[in-house]
Amino acid sequence: MELRIKEILKEKRIAIKDFTVMMELTAPSVSNFINGKSKPSIDVFERAATVLNVPISDLFEQPKQNIITCPYCNGKIKVSKDE
Repeated sequence: MELRIKEILKEKRIAIKDFTVMMELTAPSVSNFINGKSKPSIDVFERAATVLNVPISDLFEQPKQNIITCPYCNGKIKVSKDE
């Protein structure tokens, strides 16, 4: 799972140390989270989106060819837009 958290932190000029405090998590937990080495709960993703003031979907790389990977089971999910 590719996350954009580092990119968003850079864009918003938020230091990882400050993000760690805002998330109320330990530094190793945040490091594992933003580097994709852990599978945090949906609550952690929601809190990160709130802290960064972005939609939760912005935390993830944009899907290629309308296919995303589930962060829990690594299954491929095809996404389509109803018009």
